[in-house]
Amino acid sequence: MLKLVNDWYRRHFTDPQVAILALLLVLGATVLYFIGDVLTPLLASIIIAYLLDGAVSMLKKRKVPRLVAILSTFSVFIILLLIVLFILAPLLFRQATQFVLEIPKMFAQGQALLMQLPEKYPNIISEQQVSELLIGIRTQITDFSQAVVSFSLSSVSDLLTFMVYLVVVPLLIFFFLKDKEIIINWFKAFLPTDRTLVSQVWYEMNGKIAGYVRGKFAEIVVVWVITYITFMVFNLNYAMLLSFAVGVSVLIPYVGAALVTLPVAIVAYFQWGYSTETVYVIIAYGVIQFLDGNLLVPLLFSEMVNLHPAAIITAVLLFGGLWGVWGVFFAIPLATLVHAIINSWPRAQKELEE
Repeated sequence: MLKLVNDWYRRHFTDPQVAILALLLVLGATVLYFIGDVLTPLLASIIIAYLLDGAVSMLKKRKVPRLVAILSTFSVFIILLLIVLFILAPLLFRQATQFVLEIPKMFAQGQALLMQLPEKYPNIISEQQVSELLIGIRTQITDFSQAVVSFSLSSVSDLLTFMVYLVVVPLLIFFFLKDKEIIINWFKAFLPTDRTLVSQVWYEMNGKIAGYVRGKFAEIVVVWVITYITFMVFNLNYAMLLSFAVGVSVLIPYVGAALVTLPVAIVAYFQWGYSTETVYVIIAYGVIQFLDGNLLVPLLFSEMVNLHPAAIITAVLLFGGLWGVWGVFFAIPLATLVHAIINSWPRAQKELEE
């Protein structure tokens, strides 16, 4: 057994390049797992600065001085942040509150419909089954209400922390953009001079990850706006809240669209019942999902991420379980990173043997 372990170690880790890459990956994963919550403002600042740096680079290519490009990009970011905080967030919160208050009424109407099922289909469903189903739904609604109350209380207690983040995070973003080269050179000073494999993996992934994250952000905004306009045309209740959920659902490939279908259908049904308006809304929602998957996604991502659907779903479950929303958002880039590392590892060993 020891011989097998020793042979495996020599085969994969005797190359210093591989050892350096493995050490960096272990250190990064350890830091994120154990103190990721503490470093949330720092990590969020790094990610946002990384995204904004693409806009800075585009302006520099158009002969705009770097400082002017940074100030312009940062100013647009601050304006968008203020719009989100003072316009979109209150609207979403107000509609979410109204929706929660409507849940008991929806449940009462749904209960009346379910109680009719044993009369219409006595051979398929019984009154006892309906009663058990209603008890389960009532329990879930109670748990959800308690979670909303707990969230509201915790939000009040964390208000000061949130206000501090509103000041600290933009400042960090600005300095990360302004002193990008200085910070990168500082980190490079701690790495060995010969870091070919690390550089190879980084350069291979940098363009893909940056393109994916920026493309995914654009997809969320486009889907959100189009869905909101569509729901407003139909005068659907909670149009902003539902369209936001539809936009965010693109973070979870294949699964998100199916999950959001239920609240859209429920709101449409309780607003219009069995009517043509309900059917039209569901059809419109289906058309948006079809266009997103078959037109928008290929246009934004092309062959940027070439992973099997099973690998994508596994990555979403794994990284989402580890790091929550951030893990879901970066599941595909992280899976692509793992894929690139696996592909680079044998190449490094093959070159060593030759």
